[in-house]
Amino acid sequence: MRRRRITLAAIAATLAFLIGFLSTIRSAPAQQRFDLKVRNDFFSGFAGDTDAMARGMKACEEALAENPKFAEAMVWHGSGLLYQAGMAFQSGDQQKGIEIWTRGLKEMQAAVDLEPDNVGVRIPRGAVLLATSHFVPPQMAKPLVTDGVSDYQKTFDLQKSYFATLGTHPRGELLMGLADGYSRLGDQAKAQEIFEQVKQDLPGTAYAKRADLWMETKSLPADQTQCVGCHSGK
Repeated sequence: MRRRRITLAAIAATLAFLIGFLSTIRSAPAQQRFDLKVRNDFFSGFAGDTDAMARGMKACEEALAENPKFAEAMVWHGSGLLYQAGMAFQSGDQQKGIEIWTRGLKEMQAAVDLEPDNVGVRIPRGAVLLATSHFVPPQMAKPLVTDGVSDYQKTFDLQKSYFATLGTHPRGELLMGLADGYSRLGDQAKAQEIFEQVKQDLPGTAYAKRADLWMETKSLPADQTQCVGCHSGK
């Protein structure tokens, strides 16, 4: 049961990163960005506000009723389903939790399949999957890490031409997520390459300190993979 409770905290721990990273999206004008319409409700919902979560889910469902292939609405709705699955697990209803969990993952995958080059789809899924992967059984974690790394790598590739102009926070979170993800998948050479980039590009930051820790131990504890922000980052 403890594992399920931590999963909810892990999803909530992605919030500050999403706020910082989604602000860098250049794929659409602000008035067209769906995340700006729902993210505050989802952030509050992940933090425990059930009314806010219901509003966010309703907004996604209304958008999907108008356009069933609206990938950004689909990926946010899927993230909400993962949260609801965690609540079901926490209440002891394992069967319901598994059903909702599976549906949420399928929705998020369908969103990526529809718009694989949309950062507004890739980042919400990748952030939730990588954070959650630390707090589920190993057989559940590996596919989450695999998909999360895929999302982050795609985002990096899409933003490569202007990545250096982004703020410390979005660059650090993306690079750390990638490096830790590759390490957990067993690709230590790729992980080391990215951790070295962190040390070179972000010297003196909490990210560089975490990179040093990985260099020493070849792994990072879960609390050193969470978002570096006002709520964490020691």
